[in-house]
Amino acid sequence: MLSLSSIKKKARTWLGDEFNEETRKEVREMLEKDEKKLIDAFYQDLEFGTGGLRGIMGAGTNRMNIYTLGMATQGLSNYILRQFGERGIRVAVAYDCRNNSRYFAETAADIFTANGFDVYLFESLRPTPELSFAIRYYKCHSGVVITASHNPPEYNGYKAYWNDGGQVVAPHDEAIIEEVRKIQSVSDIKFKSDKTKIRILGKETDDAFLKEVIKMSLNPDIIKRHNDIGIVYTPIHGSGIKLVPPALRLFGFRNIINVPEQEKPDGNFPTVKSPNPEEPGALKLAIETAAKNGSDLVMATDPDADRLGIAVRNKEGEFVLLNGNQTCALLIYYILSQYKEKNKYIGNEYIIKTIVTTDLLDRIAEKYNVECFNVLTGFKFFAELIRDLEGKKKFIGGGEESYGFLPGDYVRDKDAVASCSMVAETAAWAKSKGKSLFSLLIDIYLEYGLYKEKLINIVRKGADGANEIKAMMKGYRNHPPKKINNSKVIRINDYETLVSTDCITGEKTRINLIKSDVLQFFLEDGSKISVRPSGTEPKIKFYFSVNTGLESAAAYDDTMKLLDERIEGIINDMKLK
Repeated sequence: MLSLSSIKKKARTWLGDEFNEETRKEVREMLEKDEKKLIDAFYQDLEFGTGGLRGIMGAGTNRMNIYTLGMATQGLSNYILRQFGERGIRVAVAYDCRNNSRYFAETAADIFTANGFDVYLFESLRPTPELSFAIRYYKCHSGVVITASHNPPEYNGYKAYWNDGGQVVAPHDEAIIEEVRKIQSVSDIKFKSDKTKIRILGKETDDAFLKEVIKMSLNPDIIKRHNDIGIVYTPIHGSGIKLVPPALRLFGFRNIINVPEQEKPDGNFPTVKSPNPEEPGALKLAIETAAKNGSDLVMATDPDADRLGIAVRNKEGEFVLLNGNQTCALLIYYILSQYKEKNKYIGNEYIIKTIVTTDLLDRIAEKYNVECFNVLTGFKFFAELIRDLEGKKKFIGGGEESYGFLPGDYVRDKDAVASCSMVAETAAWAKSKGKSLFSLLIDIYLEYGLYKEKLINIVRKGADGANEIKAMMKGYRNHPPKKINNSKVIRINDYETLVSTDCITGEKTRINLIKSDVLQFFLEDGSKISVRPSGTEPKIKFYFSVNTGLESAAAYDDTMKLLDERIEGIINDMKLK
């Protein structure tokens, strides 16, 4: 870490004329009055990684501002020029509800035009999946979206996409990072824009996107008969308000209620502690609204509307939250069963899940003779695989445990707009059979086994925390457990060495993925534990998956309790409490 004198010297370079007065004022105040804030803002540079930028907003090299964003955009521009030449370059730019998102999007657009690019800039906030769609629809070479997903209000971020509509992957990701690192000074950034090169996107693009969304519908006739299903939707102050309700109406649903306190875009997210659909508190108002109105289904999307959380009524009529694995299972089961019922299979269909997502999806795919690919965490790997298999195989759906799902391939990122519509259609289909989404989920468990997953995040901040996380991973690699919770470890997958080891025979096989700092332990009782450091936050993640047969619907609660106890046993044995 830099010394305080070095940090002050670095900060003083931000007092030059190339920085605007607002930035210079904030830096002066830190230098004079707030040493701690100064250190946090300048002790390192906000790193442009494989997922782009994400950080707290404010002045400083370790903050999200027009200068750190500018360096990222200039580096990306330089790489685009290297790849495609100087003529006819097109880039799409979108943004969500966060504070400064519009300002940052306009700044990025200006820099792209200063580099000679034509820019397709959305007129107002839009869901991230529409940005992915627009890149392909307008034949763009790249695109960016300004969002920090579900991070707290003080954060913003910047995600970069390639010409296939997916987030950048190898070899482009590392090459772009290298170009960004070459930008050593604000003076290297081309800020002088050419406004004539900016095209504003609005309703025409929305309509084209929604036209593709409606194609995902598999049972429009059933929706006509059950269009009165009560749906409560909340965008949690985010961009989903633009397209989720219109998509639901296009599907044919008529009984849609928005949560009034949360439908207005607001980067301060005043009604929630976290705008994250994985958090129960984020759906609290929506569930209260649904209970008051007698609705059947609650859906929530995160600020950039690429992930969704849902709540359904259980057998007692009370709302319960479903996790990302359960939502994926419902959607995959519905899509695959309807493909079979309607004779849509031609034999080359496939689905995708991540290596930490429930293996229940593998079981469902196996039943319908559909190939299931397991990829590393991150939807950019979905996009890469869809691109590589284009024209050879047909992608019909896929998802991850962290509440992301994609039906169809017109978008190359997770898409909560289409996913909300498909969840509602699945509910209508279930209702046509006299079932609820909850009872449909129980039916799936009865057929394929009851799967239970849990995620634990262990936060370790700062340099010491980063070293501690590295030591934990090293310890698991060098001294792997032979038993966990009294069950033998029968296989270990190490995605850093790309070696899968059979612990019984000692046989080693190669894992056909790219390297990643992930370990998986498979136990004799069918349990699976996955361990990986987070790529965006100072934490290490532990994913637990256990399963057993379910004898009857009446046995659901007791069997689920047994699986909860098994997970707790694993957690205690691994000393993670």
